[in-house]
Amino acid sequence: MRKIIKNGTIVTATDTFKAEILIENEKIKAVGTDLPSEGAEVIDANGCYVFPGGIDPHTHLEMPFGGTVTKDDFETGTIAAAFGGTTTIIDFCLTDKGKPLKDAIKTWHAKSKDKAVIDYSFHLMISEINENVLKEIPKVIEEDGITSFKVFMAYKNVFQADDETLFHTLVTAKEHGALVMVHAENGDVIDYLCKKVLEEGKTDPIYHALTRPPEVEGEATGRACMLTGLANARLYVVHVSCAQAVGKIIEARNNGIQVYGETCPQYLLLDQSALEKPDFEGAKYVWSPPLREKWHQDVLWNALKNDQLQTLGSDQCSFDFKGQKDLGKGDFTKIPNGGPFIEDRVSVLFSEGVKKGRITLNQFVDIVSTKNAKLFGLFPQKGTIAAGSDADLVIFDPNARRTISAKTHHMAVDYNAFEGMEITGEPISVLSRGEFVIRDKKLVAEPGRGRYLKRAKFSQEIEAPKQVVTK
Repeated sequence: MRKIIKNGTIVTATDTFKAEILIENEKIKAVGTDLPSEGAEVIDANGCYVFPGGIDPHTHLEMPFGGTVTKDDFETGTIAAAFGGTTTIIDFCLTDKGKPLKDAIKTWHAKSKDKAVIDYSFHLMISEINENVLKEIPKVIEEDGITSFKVFMAYKNVFQADDETLFHTLVTAKEHGALVMVHAENGDVIDYLCKKVLEEGKTDPIYHALTRPPEVEGEATGRACMLTGLANARLYVVHVSCAQAVGKIIEARNNGIQVYGETCPQYLLLDQSALEKPDFEGAKYVWSPPLREKWHQDVLWNALKNDQLQTLGSDQCSFDFKGQKDLGKGDFTKIPNGGPFIEDRVSVLFSEGVKKGRITLNQFVDIVSTKNAKLFGLFPQKGTIAAGSDADLVIFDPNARRTISAKTHHMAVDYNAFEGMEITGEPISVLSRGEFVIRDKKLVAEPGRGRYLKRAKFSQEIEAPKQVVTK
C-alpha cells in the first residue's frame, strides 16, 4: 500500500528540512511538498524527525564463543535492533580453518533463515590464506555479495591470524574490490600477560582490562595501518576504544592511507571502573577491547566530531550474566567476551551526542547510517532519504525521555550494561522497505520478513544522490 509521511522534519547526513515522503512498492517514490496522497495511508510525524534507518555494521548473533553461544539470535536481535531504530545489520560470519568459506556462509544463512524482521548481510572472517581461500574470495564477492572480510589480530589459538594472512588478505581484497576489517589487539602480548597474572592468582574481571592495555590496541592498529599502506589497500578498524588507536588512525589518514574507524557506544559512555564492581558483577562489562579509563572518552567523541572515526557499531555480542558470564568465575579469561548494545546504539548517540552538543544532527545520521551504507556497498539503496532508495525510515521523537533497563529492553539477555541511564530521544515507529516493523513503539512485523542483502564492491567515490523535490 502507498504511504505518505507528513509533518516531519527530514534529516539526512547533509540536510535538514521539512517535507513529505511518498512510499510506493518498498521504495521512496518522492520527497517534496504537496505530494498526491490519494489512496495512500497518511502517517503523521508531527514533532518528530524522520531519519534514514540505522545501519549497524557490527553484530554477533547466535555466535559460538568460549564454550557457549550468544543469547540473541537473528529473531530477538533484529527485533531489538528495530525497536532501537536500526533497519539493517551486518553480522560476522565465522569460518573454520581447513574448510571452504562457502560452508561458513551456508551456516550463517541457516542461522538467519525465517528469523530476521529487518534486512541483513554478512561480513566474512579470514583466518588463514592458502590457494583454496584465494580462489574462493572472488567467488564470495561476486556470488554472495559479501564485500568485507575480517581478520582477527587477537584471541590467540582461537581466531588470531598472523601478519602474512592479514597482508595477503589486504592485497587480495584490494584486487577484487573489497574492504578488510581488523580486530586490532596484539594477541601474543595479551596471551603472555594473561598467563602471568593468572600465575599470580589474579582472577577477577578487572584483570581482563589490565591484561589488554591500550598499548596493545594502539600497536596492532598501527601495524595494520602500516600494512594497509604497504599493500595500497583500505582498512576498517572495528571497535576502537582508546586514544592510542585513534592516534594511529589519524596518523595513517594524514599520510594518505585509506583507513576508517568504528567506535561503539560502550566506549563512549562506560569506563574501566565498571569491571571492579563487587560480587563478580564486573563480568557484565567484559568485552574486547576492554573498557578504558574515562579520559579516553573525550578522545573518541572528538574523533567522531572531526571525522577521524566514521561510524558507530554496536558490537552486539550478548551473554547472560547468570549461566554464561559466570563461566569465568575464578578465571577472568573464561568470561565470554561481549555485551548487549544493538537496541540502544542509536538513541544513546542521539542523547549523548546531539543533545549534549558533541556532534551535529547531520553527523549523527552519517555516523549511525549513511557512512556505513557507503563503506559497505549499500548506498544509495540504504542510508539516505531520496527517491529510489529503500523506504527504511525512523520516526524519532527527539524529546521523549526514558530510562534504559533490562526490564524493558527487547534483547533476550538478562542485563543491560546501561542500566538506569536516562536518555532523551527514541524511535516511535520504524519502517523497513515501506512496511512498519515498529508502530507506536509496538512490534507489528513477523520474523522472516527481513531479506539478505548482496552488497556492492567498495567504492570510495560514492556521492549522495540529489534530492528529488516534487511540488
